[in-house]
Amino acid sequence: MRRRKGRASFADNAYHELRARILDNRMLPGEQFTEVEIATLLKMSRTPVREAMLRLAGEGLVEMRPRHGMRIKSISVVDMREIYEVLMALESVAAGLAAAREDQGDYVERMRAAIRKMDEALEHDDRKAWAVADEQFHNLLVEAAGNARIKELVQTFVDQSHRVRMLTLPIRPLPVLSNRDHEAVVEAVAARDPERARALHHDHRRRSGQLLVDLLASHGLIRA
Repeated sequence: MRRRKGRASFADNAYHELRARILDNRMLPGEQFTEVEIATLLKMSRTPVREAMLRLAGEGLVEMRPRHGMRIKSISVVDMREIYEVLMALESVAAGLAAAREDQGDYVERMRAAIRKMDEALEHDDRKAWAVADEQFHNLLVEAAGNARIKELVQTFVDQSHRVRMLTLPIRPLPVLSNRDHEAVVEAVAARDPERARALHHDHRRRSGQLLVDLLASHGLIRA
């Protein structure tokens, strides 16, 4: 039993390390790695590495290549359109559910705090700090819905889009309007207005998704 637990821990460590490298663009789309190369990089045996690679493949971040290990999946403009269509649908439902809950806990205040962090980040022209706070806001909004399945699905697609969001951060317009969009959504949630919360967040995700797709297409950052 102890040995099995150790293998699981190694596989978890391998998964989290590889996932972080992929999401931070330290492993770039299109790059290919064998099990031996990954095992050497992480100083682990091939068994936990293989388990981690399979888990990442299940999340759509890599594709397994028989006898060739894994390839970091590329993201096309079409991929990003589809990802944001899914996020637009799921997160707007989450916003409505959050607004409809009788007990909202401290989520409203925590979302407002995340928006304040976003404003402070923009005042210092720190786009990475803004992106961290923006991600925190979206996570809180989805958590506030109280639906574990929506949360799990959203996280999968957020992870798939994360690499591209980081690539476009330096070239996108200063996202002041995004902060104001978030404020409007939070106020609708606080007012317990599900329809308004849903509609506002749907429009926000639609605009942000279109901006991202336009940037990708115009700058040629990923394949068409």
